[in-house]
Amino acid sequence: MADLLFEVENHIATITLNRPEAYNAFSEEMITKWIEALETVRDDDSIRVVIVKGNGKSFCAGGDVKAMQAGEGFFKSEEDISSTGLARKNSLWKKIQRIPLLLEEIDKPVIAQIHGFALGAGLDMALMCDIRIAAKSSKLSESYINVAIVPGDGGAYYLPKLVGVDKALDMFWTARMFTAEEAKEMGFVTFVVDDDELEQYTRAYAEKLANGPQTAIRFIKRAVYQSQKMDLRSALDYISSQMAIVTELNDFKEGVDAVVNKRKPVFN
Repeated sequence: MADLLFEVENHIATITLNRPEAYNAFSEEMITKWIEALETVRDDDSIRVVIVKGNGKSFCAGGDVKAMQAGEGFFKSEEDISSTGLARKNSLWKKIQRIPLLLEEIDKPVIAQIHGFALGAGLDMALMCDIRIAAKSSKLSESYINVAIVPGDGGAYYLPKLVGVDKALDMFWTARMFTAEEAKEMGFVTFVVDDDELEQYTRAYAEKLANGPQTAIRFIKRAVYQSQKMDLRSALDYISSQMAIVTELNDFKEGVDAVVNKRKPVFN
């Protein structure tokens, strides 16, 4: 089977990392198909929510350590991605780093469903998502320092925003392993659920979002992320423009009527 599976059901797209024998460590095929899947999510308006998860015993172990040991780069490739520093840089820019850049273009909710291990770049792929739901037995670590490399996929950008600069540095420098509960307490996991409830909980959460008012949901995501880069006046001006648009939509009228009449809304 392919190293990454992509399916859409009831407006919910599921991206499944599918190298269970390697704890879903990256392969060239996985990264290529990941990029293709995200481009589809970005461009297909029928897709409302995305779930990212892993097959087998883990979410994702990040870069392929065996490929690194063999001098093949962060994953085995038919191309030269490891012989020079420039080749290694380009392999990040053209492959792995396309994932966070594409995610930045997607205004739909993206949920990481974490179980087993989420290590190094595997953890960072979860940090790039909007919501992280972890099974109670999960183990999470920024493990780059163990092989004397740096977080080349964007972890140094995402992690400090979630836990603060000092805690991010500690995580990168020590490669300390966290339980799901510890990760939640630190702020880089959103919800922790029992292992046998992970699939059902994540699906129910995704379905709730998929059945919500889509324009408002996407505008909220844009506003939250854009406001991190704006001063207060700019952020307020931006959100007032969004408010002007959403209050003209049928979903607004439906939502208000449903609240007044104490019924469940049916959004477009």
